[in-house]
Amino acid sequence: MQFYTQEDIRSFESVEFLYIKTALSGHIFTITLNRPEKRNAFTPTMAEEIIYALAFAHYYPEIRCVIINAEGPVFCAGADLNAFHDSSADIKNPTLPKIREEARLGEAFENLHKPTIAKVTGPVLAGGFLVICGCTFVFATDTAAFSLPEVKRGIWPMQVMASLIPIISDRKILEMAITGRSYTSQEAFEMGLVTQLVSKENVDSEVSTLAELINQNAPLAIQAGISALRHTREIDASKRHIFLKYQLDLLLKTEDAKEGALAFKEKRAPIWKGK
Repeated sequence: MQFYTQEDIRSFESVEFLYIKTALSGHIFTITLNRPEKRNAFTPTMAEEIIYALAFAHYYPEIRCVIINAEGPVFCAGADLNAFHDSSADIKNPTLPKIREEARLGEAFENLHKPTIAKVTGPVLAGGFLVICGCTFVFATDTAAFSLPEVKRGIWPMQVMASLIPIISDRKILEMAITGRSYTSQEAFEMGLVTQLVSKENVDSEVSTLAELINQNAPLAIQAGISALRHTREIDASKRHIFLKYQLDLLLKTEDAKEGALAFKEKRAPIWKGK
């Protein structure tokens, strides 16, 4: 995690977040976007808060699953352009450790090698896609909507494209960016942007059920698998099998792999140590 170090997150308990809320329950860490009066549009400081919370999830070994949701009717309206263009409009958080690089939400999500679930019950616009594209799972209700309206403001969703490329086709990215129109949850599901359609009444229980299922499985194996998949994109196709075989060999030497085999033999639930 290049934005914050393991040393930086030692002061997590003393940070007083201005724009997000966090909660840790067992192995599940929840990040809630909490700027509903501005449709959860993120300022530079809010982006840093989100990245810091992701860094905490990354480094804290007890966390196995991250849930991201939002207060208010809008999930995220993207960047607060006024705060990005006028530094005086960005209220700093003095309790937050200094970020080590320019805040880039898309990269921060890529650096988190733990399953992340987005719970989307309202519109996602513009830079809000950096959040949902960075999640492993996206649960959306029929009250959600998805749009890239930047072209209507004379700009283009440049960074969002980087997050969208692994998920949907180039043609669909251009269609969304050129038209700027709003897409329903069903349309977003059909293009692969949303992974699960749920009713608003059941979204909480459905997300909780998936989070608990994730927690039952080997955390170290999951993290290694997510990391390996992301690194595989950077490796020549002829060398991918060699790379992945090596990653498997490393996993087979772990305590969790030995515990998994033993638990299967003894017909009991495994006790994961993350080692």
